[in-house]
Amino acid sequence: MNPQPSLATAAFLIADPARSVMLMHLLDGKARPAGELAFAAGVTAQTASSHLGKLLAGGLLAVETEGRHRYYRLAGPQVALALETLAAIGPAAPVRSKPLSREARELRFARCCYDHLAGRLGVAVTGALQARGYLLSVEGKRFAVPPAGVAWFAGLGLEVARLKPGRHGLARQCLDWTEREHHLAGPLGVQLMSLFCAKGWLRRSGTTRAVQVTPTGWTSLKQELGLDPV
Repeated sequence: MNPQPSLATAAFLIADPARSVMLMHLLDGKARPAGELAFAAGVTAQTASSHLGKLLAGGLLAVETEGRHRYYRLAGPQVALALETLAAIGPAAPVRSKPLSREARELRFARCCYDHLAGRLGVAVTGALQARGYLLSVEGKRFAVPPAGVAWFAGLGLEVARLKPGRHGLARQCLDWTEREHHLAGPLGVQLMSLFCAKGWLRRSGTTRAVQVTPTGWTSLKQELGLDPV
């Protein structure tokens, strides 16, 4: 097992532009081959192999082997959290800026943050849950789930009491790097994202981290949380 990366080592590995692109490309939690990561970073296969070796040795990536193929993924949610947090540190976009591409707009609206919902939609869902008293902000960048929330989640088919708390509790506040506000993460955020997808409310892209809301999803989100299509 690789040792835990030191702060200096992790910072050095993430600082390289090509490596940072590869890491961000894996933020949806999926495992991808070296060729796809090389293409995303705009580097040769040989250069990508060198970068991936360093990220593996530094404990930021894990690798799975299927036959002759190797697939890389983030080493865990703690790496995803670090990447999203670092992305949020940068200055906000200037008032006059280059128009966002279609893909960038889709990612900003709704995307996977490793294993939970992020972007404008993720923040809106979290805000609606708080406004209705289903989530309460507590110390330690966590959310508590009061009885009203437990009942609401149960009505959707999610039994909060059966969830196993993570390192940071059951529900964590994750700073959204595009919206600069918090969205729901932790075991509860993971299961809520899975539930929305299972119900057909959300549809994950097969090629990017983007998430789309289905017509059924908008109807249900309006009914349950008062969210309107945008």
